[in-house]
Amino acid sequence: MPRITVYIASHNYADYVVEAIESVMRQTVSDWELLLINDGSVDNTADILDSYGHHPQVRVFHTAGIGLPAVNNLALKEAKGEYILRLDGDDIFDENILLILGNYLDLDKNLALVFPDYYLVDETGEIFAHEWRRKLNAQDHLMDEPPNGACTMIRTEILKSVGGYREDLGAQDGLDLWLKVKDKYKSTNVNLPLFYYRRHGNNLTEQPLKILNARRGIKADKARGELAEHDPITVVIPCRRNYDFVEDLWSKTVAGKSLLERDLEVCVSSEIFTNIIVACDNPSAERVVEKFLYDKRVKFFLRDPKMTLLSSSIVETLNQITKEYDPNESGIVLMRYIQTPFVSRGTMEEAVNTLIVSRADCAFAVERMHHEVFERKSNGLVSLSQNSMGVVNTSNLYRDSSTCIAVRSKSLKVGALRGNNSAGFSVSAAESFFIRCQNDLEIAPNLDIAQKLDLELVKGIKAKSANAEMRGAVQESLG
Repeated sequence: MPRITVYIASHNYADYVVEAIESVMRQTVSDWELLLINDGSVDNTADILDSYGHHPQVRVFHTAGIGLPAVNNLALKEAKGEYILRLDGDDIFDENILLILGNYLDLDKNLALVFPDYYLVDETGEIFAHEWRRKLNAQDHLMDEPPNGACTMIRTEILKSVGGYREDLGAQDGLDLWLKVKDKYKSTNVNLPLFYYRRHGNNLTEQPLKILNARRGIKADKARGELAEHDPITVVIPCRRNYDFVEDLWSKTVAGKSLLERDLEVCVSSEIFTNIIVACDNPSAERVVEKFLYDKRVKFFLRDPKMTLLSSSIVETLNQITKEYDPNESGIVLMRYIQTPFVSRGTMEEAVNTLIVSRADCAFAVERMHHEVFERKSNGLVSLSQNSMGVVNTSNLYRDSSTCIAVRSKSLKVGALRGNNSAGFSVSAAESFFIRCQNDLEIAPNLDIAQKLDLELVKGIKAKSANAEMRGAVQESLG
């Protein structure tokens, strides 16, 4: 019986799959089996996989485009190995990956899964980045980021015991499995790059909205049973008369509706919120609130003008609201910004669900930094992204997208919007659009149309904003 089951999932990866297969053949251990699964390819993938069918350690399967989650479950059903891991048809193993990951599981019988770092390579196989993860438990206590869906070695029986992979989400990136395993079993990672992750235009991971929606569904399912334990969930929409680029920014219109009205429409569409509070120092804003009084959760909070000063932290306002609506400090406060009119209900709910699932102090939307980042020091600019070998690593660099933030009520008492443990999640390009100047306000109606017609157009329109790079401003000064 093989000790390790490797399976290669391939859909139209004829240009790359030979490299993937040969990287398994070159392993420095020999007690493995290889399952080759052609999932509805229309190129010559089938012929390539069949050409390896004579190998005594190889079994070949052909499926009719059933999708990656179903392919994963097929491999799990057919696996004979004690351990199992997937290699995508366009990626490449380091020759020692089975030796190293297998030894970790051999030496610690309580260990459920182990995963390595990896290199990012382009279509030609050239390395352009090193994806490095902090050591679980020792350096990463929150453990809110799942391993890569591929090249994670897991005990086969444990994977079966948690039900394998969900097939109802349309995509998978490892989050569902991670949430099933991380709190119940022991996991670890290896700070060695042990596979080569190829990035090209046909990657499943190049379909960000599909992945984002799948992640949202997974988190919502995981958090649903715990929502009652975090009652009340209070949404706060802070706005003010002065100190933005225009007076009463909340009253300005985008596509025929004021920014405040747009925000309230999104908020009342969700069923998980207990209170929806508009906090403003201008009583005129209450007239907008009155349009929504059919929903008893919607309320107006007259804000002290002194709390809207740029030097005043938004936490002061949130604490006042919490004192009234969550005196026991048992719930969650979710703040969304007037300046981000395209934030969806799904994103607001994901902030809450991320906070619950990650057990963090706060959760907010972020954008991952894909380019090299520099810090100015005494001798000029110094890269924050390069390791000692000069390889750029952006895997741990993010910036706040200033869309919404969920925080535990009790955490606000210390005076900071974010606690010691912060979790992040990604949003679409449109949702991270932030109105910071008159030009942004003029662009917004076009972006509203683009969002409805084609989300790809949003990226082009967003790039025209002269202040798009300024969205990472400190959140405490907003509102």
